[in-house]
Amino acid sequence: MAQTVDAPETTDAGGLAGTLRARLNRPMPTDRVWGWIGPLLVGAVAAVLRLVDLGRPHKIIFDETYYAKDALSQLKFGYARSFVEDADERILNGNLDVFTDEASFVVHPPVGKFLIAQGIRLLGMEPAGWRLATALAGVVTVILVARVGRRMFRSTLLGCVAGLLLAVDGLSITMSRTAVLDGILTMFVVAAFACLLVDRDRMREKFAAFAARASGPLGDGPVFAWRPWRLVAGIALGLACGTKWSGIYAVAVFGLMTVLWEVGARRAAGIRSPVLNTLLRDGPVAFVTMIGPALATYIASWSGWITSDNGWGRQWAESNPATGLGVLMPDWLRSLWNYHADMWNFHTGLSSEHDYASQAWSWLYLGRPVSFDYQGLDAGQSGCEADRCSQAVLALGTPPLWWGACAALVACLWWWFFRRDWRAGAILAGVVATWVPWLFFTDRTIFYFYAVLIAPFLVLAVTFALGKILGEPDASPRRRAFGAAVAGGYVLVVVAIAAWFYPIHVDQVIPYDDWHQRMWFDSWI
Repeated sequence: MAQTVDAPETTDAGGLAGTLRARLNRPMPTDRVWGWIGPLLVGAVAAVLRLVDLGRPHKIIFDETYYAKDALSQLKFGYARSFVEDADERILNGNLDVFTDEASFVVHPPVGKFLIAQGIRLLGMEPAGWRLATALAGVVTVILVARVGRRMFRSTLLGCVAGLLLAVDGLSITMSRTAVLDGILTMFVVAAFACLLVDRDRMREKFAAFAARASGPLGDGPVFAWRPWRLVAGIALGLACGTKWSGIYAVAVFGLMTVLWEVGARRAAGIRSPVLNTLLRDGPVAFVTMIGPALATYIASWSGWITSDNGWGRQWAESNPATGLGVLMPDWLRSLWNYHADMWNFHTGLSSEHDYASQAWSWLYLGRPVSFDYQGLDAGQSGCEADRCSQAVLALGTPPLWWGACAALVACLWWWFFRRDWRAGAILAGVVATWVPWLFFTDRTIFYFYAVLIAPFLVLAVTFALGKILGEPDASPRRRAFGAAVAGGYVLVVVAIAAWFYPIHVDQVIPYDDWHQRMWFDSWI
């Protein structure tokens, strides 16, 4: 039932610990200062692209018409109220008397709108105010991805490349400059992923130390009950679900991912029956430290509605007496459960036609982007210096990045399946959590801009492939020079084309012919 760790007689405890650490965990880069300076510099690039002229266009675009007003309502009343018919026009004219006394049925949880409300609190109920939270979330996501890339690939350079690719991606820029929930959801999902990566490294260090101390059979191995980074990941996943329900897919996939990492760590440490051992000794810990905090955080996010008297459906339980086991639940919880049943019915029944709806299988190759706003201008209007001009906010990923990611995902599949590279597997897990579930919603109305949640994992896939092209550090100088030329050339192409597309993501006035040149396919119009 036990397995010993064999070592030469001349190997002392410190040497054995080092051998185990090398097997369990590659060391992090030693450039700790640049490990922060680099990602922060990339974050500064992202901030410029997302925050400059954030109030343009000076109007309420696409689904901002729901989230901006719901955020203001939560700020004022603690829950969402319905608004008058001409609310958008009144708000743009500075009149915030737009709410009725009736509660509004809102189909997404409160966290994202709470953050949007904080931007409104700081800058006022104007475009820059209701977009501030999503813009900052986009910047934070870029920094997180740079740090995640550094940890995964053990390279500050590759981490910064991943952050830069996300910083310039057109879809990520557009979503950061629009007050919708998906960019905030992305930040929380990436934060959870980052925390689990730290937990993985910390636990492998502990397993190495445990195995090195063992003088005989390892037995069933240790139970590491205190997993603070897993707990923080659970809180981040609770906030993700509290922004949009699609965060639940990340809870399921990331939960399985961290358990599989535990199996790998126990196997590498020499513990017999690592699968059964993990299920019995770490499974309950994983559930408590991830699912528990996620659920508690999610319920706490509804506190404004719970403590209100007039929230939509808040008093449902009073007029519907409990039966069976329902008598054990407090009225507020039964009312919240009923609210969620109504939300579920809404989401599963959403099948209305929309010009910009698309199926998830078309997202990766940019089949049908979403136009958040478009305005045609004549000469002299809004600074138009041509016969005709265009202003556009188009949710479209940077083509060479997304098309390159399709190839990179195939490479990740190969490296995970044939080489058992955990990094490729982790990237694929992120794609499974953020994209694959949407493939099954063939009858529901869905949109390409949901794919902003996939973008961080796509750039990690591309960076993984670029790392393979670059070559290992001990490769010959000629091999490294060739790899650097190919990888660097690709990054330059992505940045150059991203700069060329930038005006149609941020509503800049450009000649109509210039706009039309960027519409490479009819489905983009």
